[in-house]
Amino acid sequence: MELGVFIFATDYSIKIDELARALEDRGYASLFLPEHTHIPVSRKSPWPGGGDLPKEYAHTHDPFVALSFAAAATTKLKLGTGISLLPQRDPIVTAKVVASLDMLSNGRLVLGIGGGWNVDEMENHGAKYETRFKQMRECVLAMKALWTEEEASFHGEFYNFDPAWSYPKPLQKPYPPIILGGETKYTLRRVAEYCDGWLPRATPDFDPAESMARLREAADEAGRDMSELSVTVFRAPADAQQLESYAQAGIASGLLQLPSADRDTVLRLLDEYAPLLH
Repeated sequence: MELGVFIFATDYSIKIDELARALEDRGYASLFLPEHTHIPVSRKSPWPGGGDLPKEYAHTHDPFVALSFAAAATTKLKLGTGISLLPQRDPIVTAKVVASLDMLSNGRLVLGIGGGWNVDEMENHGAKYETRFKQMRECVLAMKALWTEEEASFHGEFYNFDPAWSYPKPLQKPYPPIILGGETKYTLRRVAEYCDGWLPRATPDFDPAESMARLREAADEAGRDMSELSVTVFRAPADAQQLESYAQAGIASGLLQLPSADRDTVLRLLDEYAPLLH
């Protein structure tokens, strides 16, 4: 089972290029970064984690910019968004960013996506909570057209453009893996319909065997081959026995969470987690 890390990379935590090098040197498989363009002061949306919103949510780097620095500092480390909030993004611009980073990193990008939870934030971008998943789907389909067609066009409810050229194309063919976060039955249906993998959270009640059975059922309903769908567990436990149960269930990779802390704190944790890699 491959292990990578997830971190809110901020303006006060370890530098992203130093973290990326440290991960690659120690044998970690990947680095995933979240996305929040901003956090409205109004705070109408309660944080799903309960209580006050942690400081790091308002201090994150743009994930694609930060991952570009990580790419330049490494040669093998996989680079992921965990997650990119597609309803808040323009598909033409995002397709260009994704393709450019994938090419410049020599095909190491994984595009983790989601609909988002912060109503205030998405409304500032013109997106609506009630239709965010429909908009996310359209964004994915529009980007796939831009990545795979010489003259791409798209006409939907949220996005519309006539035939256009969009280069570079991603180095990975037909495009970087698209993995979707979430745990509901609707998430699994979306994974099976238009994604390449699933990014569930390792909540206290996460059952790896049951979860894989649910994904297999969704794949069967959609006529997808289960072997086409990867599973990466988000916030995986730093526990060798639990990770082994994940691997036995067929889960290919997991992401250990790192705090948004200084270099000494983060590097010490990487060393503590290192035995889990073997």
